[in-house]
Amino acid sequence: MRFAVSPLWEIAPSFRLLRSAAAHPVHRPWADQVRPRWEAAGLDRGWLSELIPPTGGYVPDFLNPAPAGPAPTPSAERAAIGATAADRVRRDLDHLARHQGPLGPRLRALRNDPEGLLAKVTGEIEAYWDLALAPYWARIRTVLDADVLHRSRQAAEHGAGHLLAHLHTSLTWDGNALRMSGRKQPLTRVKAGTGLLLIPSAFTGPGLRTRTTPPDPPQLAYPARGVGTLWQARPVTRADTLAAVLGRSRTLLLTELDSPASTTQLAHRTGLSPAGVSQYLTALRGAGLVSAHRAGRSVLYARTTAAETLLRAASA
Repeated sequence: MRFAVSPLWEIAPSFRLLRSAAAHPVHRPWADQVRPRWEAAGLDRGWLSELIPPTGGYVPDFLNPAPAGPAPTPSAERAAIGATAADRVRRDLDHLARHQGPLGPRLRALRNDPEGLLAKVTGEIEAYWDLALAPYWARIRTVLDADVLHRSRQAAEHGAGHLLAHLHTSLTWDGNALRMSGRKQPLTRVKAGTGLLLIPSAFTGPGLRTRTTPPDPPQLAYPARGVGTLWQARPVTRADTLAAVLGRSRTLLLTELDSPASTTQLAHRTGLSPAGVSQYLTALRGAGLVSAHRAGRSVLYARTTAAETLLRAASA
């Protein structure tokens, strides 16, 4: 049994959330920022819109390859999708058709020519990642890593059985078997493959998501602890202490990047000149405190994990 933080496991549930007309109680701030960019880029009507059913249910297994390590990069996971065997793609698409009805022209073409068209799918996944998730990944990753640390401590102090029994309300562990209530298809150890891969997720919830494709270990994605506070504003109460080190303008930009923003947006919000903002962002990016992500014609800047740590330390 092992844990993995998987960027691509966040693709399907976050994509569904953007398609929903209902305001999500937790992720609404994220959706309100991302949805206009998502629609402008045409991602609401591309490959993913056909591969990911809007109201839940089966998502083709090849979109969630088993993470090779504890924290694979998005590019490594996309490469794994691109390397999916043609027969695997066809089986998954046939399974999708049984769940959702006949495939449309685009997915029929993918079924007929997986080798030629998988690159288009991975290209759209990359575009969606860059636009919708990459600018927020440092914040999301912090929550997911904290969940893994908590669960690992549970297992170390109380045993794996205690961890499994407290992972989700739909799971029970009786000392011999892990049981999931509400699952439509029974899953035995013989059918599931060896091991168990636990994947904390920010967008999965409130239920569980599973993937069982032997010889890969069964994957179980569950809602991570702390997601409810993911988008809460994080004011810095002692920015003056950090300004003494970084300078007032660079510190101001870091505090303004509580949500990703472009150079123009930051200039408008801070009163700094666009040229000055660009210069300071270049310096912050060089120091590993800011990352840049293309979203259509704009470039969004976001705080990195290192910047989040620095701000927390300055606020203590």
